[in-house]
Amino acid sequence: MFKTIRKVFLYLFISSIVYLLFVKFINPPITITQLTNAFGLGLKRDYIGWEEMGYNIKLATLASEDQAFTDHSGFDWDAMEKSLRPKKKNKKSKIPFGGGASTISQQVAKNVFLWQGGSYDKYIRKVPEFYFTFLIELVWGKKRILEVYLNVIETGPGLFGVEAAAQHYFNKSAKNLTRSEAAMIVAGFPNPKKFTAVPMTGRVAWRYPQILREMNNIQDDEDIVALLKSK
Repeated sequence: MFKTIRKVFLYLFISSIVYLLFVKFINPPITITQLTNAFGLGLKRDYIGWEEMGYNIKLATLASEDQAFTDHSGFDWDAMEKSLRPKKKNKKSKIPFGGGASTISQQVAKNVFLWQGGSYDKYIRKVPEFYFTFLIELVWGKKRILEVYLNVIETGPGLFGVEAAAQHYFNKSAKNLTRSEAAMIVAGFPNPKKFTAVPMTGRVAWRYPQILREMNNIQDDEDIVALLKSK
C-alpha cells in the first residue's frame, strides 16, 4: 500500500514538473475553468504573445490585482496575514488597494494547474497552489507569469484572456486598448460573468476610475517599468 502511494506521488510530481516546463514555453492547451465554461457559455480565447498585449492592459492588471508583483516571491505575506484577521462588525477590510491575499502568481497556479473551486475546498487546494506558485516563480519568472495570466484569466462570459476581451468589448486588439478601456476590462476580473465592460455594469463604472488612479500612482515605479517594457 505504501509503495503504491509513493509511486502515485512520484508520478504526480514528475508529471507536474514536465507540464510546468511545457507551459513555460507553450500556452496551456486548456484549463479546467475553460473546459467547464465550454459546455455552458462557450469558449472564446485568443492567446497572444507578450508584445502583442500592450502596455495599458499590463499596467491596469498590476494596479488592480497585485501592485507588489515585482517585489514578492509569489506570496504577499502581509496581505495574507491581514486577510486572516477577524473582521470587525460593520468594518470594511483594510487590505490595501491593488491586491488581496491572492497574488497574480497564485492565481496563475490555480488557473493553469488546478481548479477554481469554492469555499468548501479552498484549504485542500492551498497546498498544491503553494507548490505550483513556488515553482512558477522559480522556473518561469515574472514576465512569463504575467503573460500566462493575461492569456488564461477569465474576462467575460465565455471569454478568456485579454485579447478575447478587447475584441469582444471594444472591437480592437489588446495592444491598442486605451488606459480607460484596459481599466474597464480589469475592473470585471472578480466576477467577469457578472461584471462586464460593455454593457458597463455598476461595479465596473465604480471601479475603473479607481484603477486609473492607481495606474498613475505606480506607472513610475522602476521595477514595474522594467518588467512591462521588457522584450
